[in-house]
Amino acid sequence: MADSSSSSSSSSSFFGGHWEGWKEFWSERFSFLDNYQKFIQVKDKSIPCWSQSDVDAFIALDPVHGPTLKAAREAAKIAAMGSAIGAISSAGAAWKYSKSPHGALLSLGAGAVFGWTFGQEAASHWLQLYRLDTMTAQVKFLDWWVNKTEGRL
Repeated sequence: MADSSSSSSSSSSFFGGHWEGWKEFWSERFSFLDNYQKFIQVKDKSIPCWSQSDVDAFIALDPVHGPTLKAAREAAKIAAMGSAIGAISSAGAAWKYSKSPHGALLSLGAGAVFGWTFGQEAASHWLQLYRLDTMTAQVKFLDWWVNKTEGRL
């Protein structure tokens, strides 16, 4: 007689075995999430919202990671502007030449994505973000903010 308990385990199923084979592959691709793991784990309370003045306080307090965080936030503003310009211009062109509402909406979405990407790349080169460790600066800010809101600072 065969042992029926082994057939009910997830690793012996087709999908369980397939997932076990790909889990390491995807965990390597998304390893940057390990830095944010303690902030994105489901907790009984979430991190409180912060304002621009809180970010400015961190920038003034930390001479190493503060300027990096400032540059990263400035790059995000440039990317958002690129997204708006790309969305409006591509939707306008689609509407001008086709008068199709669904074409204009598709063009609006695609233009927003392309504009964001182009704006982020332009900002990255303009601000030389490739020389900076922006992820560490963001994690340091989140650590500082959690410590500040919990009264540990």
